[in-house]
Amino acid sequence: MLHDDEPIVSFESPVGLRDLCIEGRPQDEGAALDIQVFHIRMANSQGRREAASLLIRKMYGWRGYDVEHAVHHDPNKITLYAETNGMIVGTMSLCLDREAGLPADENFRDKLDELRVQGRRMCEPSRLAIDKGVTKRVFASLIHISYIYARLIQGFTDYVIEVNPRHVMFYKRMLGFHDFGGERPCTRVGAPAVLLRLELEYMGEQIRKFGGLFENHESERSFYPYFFPTWDEPGITARLIGGRG
Repeated sequence: MLHDDEPIVSFESPVGLRDLCIEGRPQDEGAALDIQVFHIRMANSQGRREAASLLIRKMYGWRGYDVEHAVHHDPNKITLYAETNGMIVGTMSLCLDREAGLPADENFRDKLDELRVQGRRMCEPSRLAIDKGVTKRVFASLIHISYIYARLIQGFTDYVIEVNPRHVMFYKRMLGFHDFGGERPCTRVGAPAVLLRLELEYMGEQIRKFGGLFENHESERSFYPYFFPTWDEPGITARLIGGRG
């Protein structure tokens, strides 16, 4: 069990609704809708990093990817995780482009250097793992909090990500990423990768337009309605700056 200390943010979500789950698994029409409470925290202790590592190995290992055995402390990276009932159900890391560069430099250094010359400041979301059947709001919450940290607190301008070719359309459709590099072998996981880019200014515009509207904006097919409303951002920002979670 995790310590019951104050998270970055908490939210309730009904379970049993097919369209609220990333996997879209069918549910019994007559099933009662239970309420789950999710907490988003930062993996700022060894125990939390180990718990996040377990989920990463679970979600990536069965696909045959070669992944790290642990989430290590790194001053140029933050790791977020979501938990409910003491169980971690989602995690992601955000690598900051500082002295050590980014993981994507290993395969796409030439493309990232193009942005550096332009004065762009990049972050790389990585090690994203969401347990099966978990509500879309968990995925959206992790991404939104990473945006707040990167854009509003640290002043970064772009996300770049390496994704398997079969996941490219998901990130384009659901978050607005676009092509930035062709397919190349990813030496870290032993699989092909495509480099995608997302300007954080665009992400902010979509959050302002759709954030918090998941219950009454069925025409928007992206994940942005599952983000927090903008009036939640100051409190989340304050807790991130204060080191809570």
